[in-house]
Amino acid sequence: MAVFADLDLRAGSDLKALRGLVENAAHVGYSVVAINHIVEFKEKKQEIEKPVAVSELFTTLPIVQRATSSRVRLYDIVAVFPKTEKLFHVACTHLDVDLVCITVTEKLPFYFKRPPINVAIERGVGFELVYSPAIKDSTMRRYTISNALNLMQVCKGKNVILSSAAERPLEIRGPYDVANLGLLLGLSESDAKAAVSTHCRAVLLHGETRKTAFGIVSTVKKPRPSEGDDDSLPACKKAKCED
Repeated sequence: MAVFADLDLRAGSDLKALRGLVENAAHVGYSVVAINHIVEFKEKKQEIEKPVAVSELFTTLPIVQRATSSRVRLYDIVAVFPKTEKLFHVACTHLDVDLVCITVTEKLPFYFKRPPINVAIERGVGFELVYSPAIKDSTMRRYTISNALNLMQVCKGKNVILSSAAERPLEIRGPYDVANLGLLLGLSESDAKAAVSTHCRAVLLHGETRKTAFGIVSTVKKPRPSEGDDDSLPACKKAKCED
């Protein structure tokens, strides 16, 4: 059974409303949710707020925290929202982040290029598309579909996740409905389901690795010699051959 995740529930100041949002996500079939704290850097060395303590909401539901920008290590996922081609290129190739968010509320000011996207895929960075703006407005629906199709032409559905960006419970759709929406956005059937399950898990693991791993040790299993290889046997064990 697949474990479904919505990695973008918008955090607000009202904890009761946020609790209701998480409860609704669990009700429609999500096992894991991420609470999104958005930070817009308007000045240098701007402080990032501390995330809402999970214990203030629930005690058992597996909730993760994400920041969209000295407190970043308190968050499980770090996402960036590049608005220019240069920033998109840097986010894909250099920034130590887990997600690159794709705009869906306006026409993209640049075209996606294969090299930076391939680098991001190799680094394990995910691409996030949100669907709640498409529910609210027909114009945003066109932008969502258009920008998603442009992305799929280059990345072929790899590392793509679908999130709600919900601020109210009515903006959350069930995981199977979201997977069907993924078909409209250019995803294959398997990638559409992965966009709300396994790809989300990969993002969480990438975030965990980003915080904990300092190196990688690769081991190679040495092949065992075949039984018929006489050279592998000691001299005393070799059969004596007679002329």
